[in-house]
Amino acid sequence: MSRILIAEDEQRIASFVEKGLRANGFATTVVADGDAALAHAVAGEFDLVVLDLGLPRRDGFAVLRAMRQARVTTPVIILTARDSVHDTVAGLEGGADDYMTKPFRFEELLARVRLRLRPADRAPEVTVLRHGALSLDLRTRRAETPAGMVDLTAREFALLELFLRHAGQVLSREQILSHVWGYDFDPGSNVVDVYVRTLRRKIGQDAILTVRGMGYRLG
Repeated sequence: MSRILIAEDEQRIASFVEKGLRANGFATTVVADGDAALAHAVAGEFDLVVLDLGLPRRDGFAVLRAMRQARVTTPVIILTARDSVHDTVAGLEGGADDYMTKPFRFEELLARVRLRLRPADRAPEVTVLRHGALSLDLRTRRAETPAGMVDLTAREFALLELFLRHAGQVLSREQILSHVWGYDFDPGSNVVDVYVRTLRRKIGQDAILTVRGMGYRLG
């Protein structure tokens, strides 16, 4: 099991990332300041670090610089609200392996985490997800159904990808909201029901089943 250090001082985001990574089989530790992040990273107990730049005591740039000076080669994904080209370049040139800006979709963060943890000799990541007669090409973002190929909007694609990666599992509206709409979702929104209906019209009315009182799952 890969171990991931989450260095994030905003509790809501830290909890969102931690829950998502744990649900996908990772062991996580959360720290809320730069000094703690550096101490944990230098100890060499982690396989990857998700690093916020705006940490108290010691900012993310300083943590990253100290890690690399100490010859710590652990992959680092910067996750920050700073979206300027200057900050992005500074982060990557300072030794980060990837750079993501907030707000973000958890599925994208998860894909980047998996990419950085993939051994060099491991087989390439699956690019087509399948369930029965339904398939989704992750490169072209098109779905193939018994009725033919269909194009998807960005949200429809993210929703179908989530269902296919959890085929057979009942997904609650809250799970779908957090994975597809990110950490800033409104739990009282009916947007999931709206998008499930539009997705059904494209891939088949029986493709996604309603589990009363629980949520949805692939048919």
